[in-house]
Amino acid sequence: MTTVLSVASEVFPLIKTGGLADVAGALPLALGAIGVDVTTLMPAYPSVLAQIESAETVAAIDDLFGGPARILAADVAGLSMLVLDAPHLFDRPGGPYVGATGYDHPDNWARFAALGRAAALIGTGLVPGYRPDIVHAHDWQAALAPVYLEAAGADRPRTVITIHNLAFQGAFPQTIFPELGLPSTAWGVDGVEYYGSVGFLKGGLRASDRITTVSPNYAREILTAEGGMGLDGLLRGREDRLSGIVNGIDVETWDPNADPHVAATFDRDALFRRVINKRALEAEFALEEDDTPLLAVVSRLTWQKGLDILAESCDDIIAAGCRLAVVGSGDRMLEGAFLSAAARHAGRMGVRIGYDEVLSHRVQAGADALLVPSRFEPCGLTQLYALRYGCLPVVSRVGGLADTVIDANFAAQTAGVATGIIFAPVTREALMEGVQRLLALYADAPLWRDMQRTAMASDVSWTASARRYADLYNGLLQERA
Repeated sequence: MTTVLSVASEVFPLIKTGGLADVAGALPLALGAIGVDVTTLMPAYPSVLAQIESAETVAAIDDLFGGPARILAADVAGLSMLVLDAPHLFDRPGGPYVGATGYDHPDNWARFAALGRAAALIGTGLVPGYRPDIVHAHDWQAALAPVYLEAAGADRPRTVITIHNLAFQGAFPQTIFPELGLPSTAWGVDGVEYYGSVGFLKGGLRASDRITTVSPNYAREILTAEGGMGLDGLLRGREDRLSGIVNGIDVETWDPNADPHVAATFDRDALFRRVINKRALEAEFALEEDDTPLLAVVSRLTWQKGLDILAESCDDIIAAGCRLAVVGSGDRMLEGAFLSAAARHAGRMGVRIGYDEVLSHRVQAGADALLVPSRFEPCGLTQLYALRYGCLPVVSRVGGLADTVIDANFAAQTAGVATGIIFAPVTREALMEGVQRLLALYADAPLWRDMQRTAMASDVSWTASARRYADLYNGLLQERA
């Protein structure tokens, strides 16, 4: 059996700030179902320790970036966990990356270098009786794991790094390099040096045996100057090691026919029950009760997500005959823009600032359509939840959005495979054209119901993607053999 150490800074259901946690929580379960033994390493934030009822200390590190650390083993929510308990790095208020003051923890470089260092030590035998075949690092926070393992020499596990969002790279001042404990040769273009700074993600991309990202289309986009965020040259040089594997979702957590968070459960053969959720969502957002399309947004409110374009379009969307429910937080100016629009359109638009996991279930179950106007989107998960719940996605033609939604053009309608609307480019005009197309489809009730059923039949599970990861791991091990 192939053994994998998955390394991530956040894991659902223990702690979550974004889609990374969902993937880090769901992929190990899907891999376990097909015979891959995955153990997950993550930091011991206070909220994580509070959720672990019993844990065993399986290893100790005398000095890990300024203090002692322990490796705790526990089983949580079906996951086999190793937790890095380093109080001097992780026992503090705030979130995983941002402190209680609202600013990044100033020692984030040490906190996540420690995560990578601990992964490398575990990979080379720190925990008695455990030595994984593969170390799989997720995003910049875990990206030094393959760098430390490369420095360990030939007797090491094979390494994989997954890019969840290339925009977040973990770049820190050159002055931290001597503190990392890497050989001096690691400072340079073939190491972690990145335009005069220490690049965590850059180092991981160069050192890993394989690179994956979370959709095939995004894997192509990051090879371009426009999409490569300054790393396109490195990635083009390693294109033979790069693959795109689309994310899945946990279809048990996101199951409209068994969801405890919604007003009425339903499946594709009982779509008439969705109206109960629509009425409940209207009440929750103080919206007028009627049969016009109820559009929704569940997102970080950022430029990347195209939410500035949506904020500029709110008046037009309401004037076109739609209603709008927005859930999210992020850029303060965007938060204010959406709140102002909701005040102008009381009864037609509602806004909830902040992230609410339970509310997002109710939104997907009750809204007619989900708007995702991202400028770039490595994969996206909200559109996968939307497909599962018959909430038809209206998405921009980028990254994983283009890989997971089938546009309702004439051919797709005729073939009965359409699952949503795709628009391009990412402009206010193109978004409104997408909304007008949605209105035309919504007016044809039988066609709309057929599209909902088709969307709900989409395979958004991890099954196929987990097999691709298993094949990738096996290929790496065969190379070594």
